[in-house]
Amino acid sequence: MPRLGVLGWPVAHSRSPAMHGAALRATGLDEEGWAYQHLPVPPDLFAETTRALRGTGFVGANVTIPHKEAALALADDATPRASAIGAANTLTFAPDGTVHADNTDAPGTLAALPDDLRLAGARALVLGAGGSARAVVWALVGAGADVHVWNRSADRAQELAHDLGATVAAEVPADGGDLLVNCTSVGLHDPSATFKDLPVRADEIRDFRCVVDLVYREGGTKLLDTAAQSGCAVVDGLEILVRQGALSFEHWTGVAAPLDAMREGARGTDTRSRHQDGT
Repeated sequence: MPRLGVLGWPVAHSRSPAMHGAALRATGLDEEGWAYQHLPVPPDLFAETTRALRGTGFVGANVTIPHKEAALALADDATPRASAIGAANTLTFAPDGTVHADNTDAPGTLAALPDDLRLAGARALVLGAGGSARAVVWALVGAGADVHVWNRSADRAQELAHDLGATVAAEVPADGGDLLVNCTSVGLHDPSATFKDLPVRADEIRDFRCVVDLVYREGGTKLLDTAAQSGCAVVDGLEILVRQGALSFEHWTGVAAPLDAMREGARGTDTRSRHQDGT
């Protein structure tokens, strides 16, 4: 029986099993024995457990916090983008026991953006410097955007910018830009703190054409609500979750991902708020 899952610690909150389960049902793969499950694994057992998955019928696994860097480190080979980003969120277990690593967060982010948003030459501001921010910055720089990175820790912003070809932003540009991407967890637990903790005021949101928030929560986020009211195009973290998950699904199964079914699965279960890094 081909098995799939999501590795994390903790991981019970993950919407990936509901999302991929919906995809397996929509494609009929569940009738062939395919299944997707939570795989809670503490950091000190991650490498040992992950390498043993192939022997128990696993074809692949998504990887969420705090294991994305460890996933890349244990892989026998990796895609150039996973290596460049420095983290992997998708592992594939080959019949010979080798582990292949990829990062679908980056292309998933690009796929979730509006079709009419031209990234070549676009000005983008990315908030945050963690694993999600690295994937987003790598993707946007590769698409030809002029990317600026803000983080509470200037040193971390500088490291990310240096590694991936971006520029450090000390503050929000006075005239906004084409794209604003929130890769921090601000607004996840306390929406009222959104414009206190981010370097952008509510009345500045209208200066951006498109606003992306990797935080997703029931009822939306304060950042995206404000952006929508200001006339901006908006993209939430669940859409990015679906898009990156679709790429993993297609890689493992060889079957086109049923996006609508995956959206319904992701949005129809576990109403607790999450951040996209939580897969």
